[in-house]
Amino acid sequence: MIATPIVRAIAYRAKIVDRPDDLLKPHARPIAYLGGVGIFVGLLAGLIAFVATWDQASEHFAAIGDALSSPSKWYEVLTNPVWNLIWIAVSSFVIMLVGLLDDVLEISPRKKILGQVIAAGLLLLGGVGDRMANVVFVMLPWEPPLVVLVLLSAFMCLVMVICTCNATNLLDGLDGLAGGVTGIIALGFLALAVWMAMWAQFPGSDAVRLSLCLAMVGAVLGFLPYNIPPASIFMGDAGSMLLGFFVATMMAMFCAEGSPRWLLAAMVVFALPIFDTSLAVVRRLVSGKPIFAGDRSHLYDQLVDRGMTVPQVVGLFYVLAVIAAGIGVATSILIRGRWALVIYAVLFIVVWIVFIAMGMVTPEKDRKGDSEST
Repeated sequence: MIATPIVRAIAYRAKIVDRPDDLLKPHARPIAYLGGVGIFVGLLAGLIAFVATWDQASEHFAAIGDALSSPSKWYEVLTNPVWNLIWIAVSSFVIMLVGLLDDVLEISPRKKILGQVIAAGLLLLGGVGDRMANVVFVMLPWEPPLVVLVLLSAFMCLVMVICTCNATNLLDGLDGLAGGVTGIIALGFLALAVWMAMWAQFPGSDAVRLSLCLAMVGAVLGFLPYNIPPASIFMGDAGSMLLGFFVATMMAMFCAEGSPRWLLAAMVVFALPIFDTSLAVVRRLVSGKPIFAGDRSHLYDQLVDRGMTVPQVVGLFYVLAVIAAGIGVATSILIRGRWALVIYAVLFIVVWIVFIAMGMVTPEKDRKGDSEST
């Protein structure tokens, strides 16, 4: 809440603004960017406050020094929660910086993906995501070689970062939308982390998971008052990619226990951005457009084009995000994994049936052509 007005003033002074157009940017006047910098400051402040007040922090710092001073103990540092948090903060700064460069200089998609790859590598260096492949091999009767486990985990972490960063980036199309939805997703992750810490007896990375969720919830709540319709500042790619990176980080940490149950639950909590992105991609493929082309094929765009106001669409997305988070958390806690998977599959099919029935997959011009020929 303190940082956002400051970066907003800097953005207007430096003319770092988002200018309206007739297609994707319908706002009436130029709006300041740099909101993502404010979100990052809030996130960092939360993590620093946690480490500064954590009674075990000095013990973990000492353990880092001991591990780094002895080559035989270097690997132990990867499981140190303070080490994890330090590299989460560093990699989050890198992904925010990549988005900021795009906001200011409009870098190419290839360079943005390169930045996401670098951020994912730093996350792996920090011991986050280096065991993601455990959820794949958990049902095998034999344990794979360590090199296979590490390489597949690195690949999964990389794919997760790229997918979630771009999904939240694509969701950032209306005032208050991406921030509010991601805040609800963070609360869903928090509920999962709390249950795992208190009742599921998984103490592995509870401190990191809980502190990261709380810090992100606080960062989003501090930013939203300036971003809800009508927004006075946009988060830009710096913010939307940071939010997606947070989601990828949490999903990687939900793999730490080696059970696909928690990863699947986290993906359901994140279902709304997944559905919105997949709908846009499928619609573009159907219409013969490049999947990276900007258009109004997103779910929120189509709802606005069908007569809903921006506040109504944002409110609806908040409700849908709460429902998705509730389903993900409840099914993971109350229902066995195989039955939860069946429920997830049924919901996936139902959602796509709704999309098709409402004509959201077929481009509008094709629907008009079919009706005229009929």
